[in-house]
Amino acid sequence: MLWKRDDLPCRHYRGPSSSLISFENLLILTMDGADLQYHVALDKKTGKTVWKTNRSVVWNDENVPGQMAKDGDLRKAHSTPLIATVAGKAQMFSAGAKAAYAYDPVTGRNFGRCNTRMVGCAETALPRGLVFFVTGLNKKELWAVKTDGQGDVTDTHVVWKLKTHVGKYASPLLVNGLIYTAAEESFVTCLEATTGETVWTERMGGKHAASPIYADGRLYFFSQEGKTTVLKPGRKFEVLATNALESGFMASPAVSGKAFFLRTRTHLYRIESARPEGT
Repeated sequence: MLWKRDDLPCRHYRGPSSSLISFENLLILTMDGADLQYHVALDKKTGKTVWKTNRSVVWNDENVPGQMAKDGDLRKAHSTPLIATVAGKAQMFSAGAKAAYAYDPVTGRNFGRCNTRMVGCAETALPRGLVFFVTGLNKKELWAVKTDGQGDVTDTHVVWKLKTHVGKYASPLLVNGLIYTAAEESFVTCLEATTGETVWTERMGGKHAASPIYADGRLYFFSQEGKTTVLKPGRKFEVLATNALESGFMASPAVSGKAFFLRTRTHLYRIESARPEGT
């Protein structure tokens, strides 16, 4: 063991969902609990705290800090931050319980936010200067927000909103200017990333909590019922294949080379093509 930290409190009584983020020499943790909400960056080699940024407040109309909701469930969030390059500099986008935030991942400085009605689990970024995230679990919306703002950008930088068939748990997926979102109620929707216009919406079947993934020119969707649906990306809904594993998927997949690592409720699988290399 190289180092250990057990002094980073966060009470998340129904279980946290945020993954660790590796950035340069930092390991960044998201601690969005019922009691405390903060980000902390640790030195990878030593485990020592490099920076810590609290976000245990919300802002009212006069831009004055206020208290978080009394209900601990309404203080929590489940998103994993996303780091992207904006205007030549790294920005970290993170969805909290009442707002989505932009941070400097090097220093932890918070320089922007977009207030929402309880942010959900998902975000993704676009090189054209947009970040996409999903709002509350009860009233799901997919928002596109410009990344060049400072301070409260709620009324100035929201480009479009999608209010139907939005994925509550699965992160939206960006491929070649199109956004794909898999809803819990079996629908998958394809959108124009810059305008939010719907290209197509189809009932794919199943409920989706695992985030879809783009690999080797195909879109892969993993349902809670254990069904994998492979789609051809583009402006037409085209199913290329379906497969099934028992027990169903909640966790998002991982990829290494040509291999999928898939976790169901009961097993961890490695799935890889058996074809000889070069064929």
